[in-house]
Amino acid sequence: MTILERVFASGGPEVIIPTLEITCAAWDAPILLCNGFEAHTCTTEDARTLTFQPAAIAVALPKRDTSGAQKLTFGIDNVTGEAQQLIDQAIDAGELVHLTFRHYLSTDKTAPAEPPLKFVIKGGEMQGGSLRVTAAFFDLINVAWPRNFYTADFAPGLRYFS
Repeated sequence: MTILERVFASGGPEVIIPTLEITCAAWDAPILLCNGFEAHTCTTEDARTLTFQPAAIAVALPKRDTSGAQKLTFGIDNVTGEAQQLIDQAIDAGELVHLTFRHYLSTDKTAPAEPPLKFVIKGGEMQGGSLRVTAAFFDLINVAWPRNFYTADFAPGLRYFS
């Protein structure tokens, strides 16, 4: 049993710190948020040291059905309008916004307690001081099959077929 499984099951002296890293190629710096009332400086899985700003974060798991949608909704309270402005810039630029969700333990911030979850933000809305972001894993349903398109560049012999 890992230490994170033990903390989820029965608690202990450690506290789980959920963090969000929201990045986009159109931005100068990412949005870094952690759940709680104080900032935390943590080291990521690729050895970057980031300081996460405190915010109230809630995660709504997807409903269980046969639609194949793997969307999660993140609610972030006490957010200034800066996050909404950055998301609007990304939409205007046509860039994808990525969200990385990590769990850290208060006793060990040198690495995430489990592998991070990576999402692509599909939408968001600002209501008062709260930002609701909808993010999704890999969209398996809308993937083309077969993955490789057989063109004359990929398979030169196709030029001779009409």
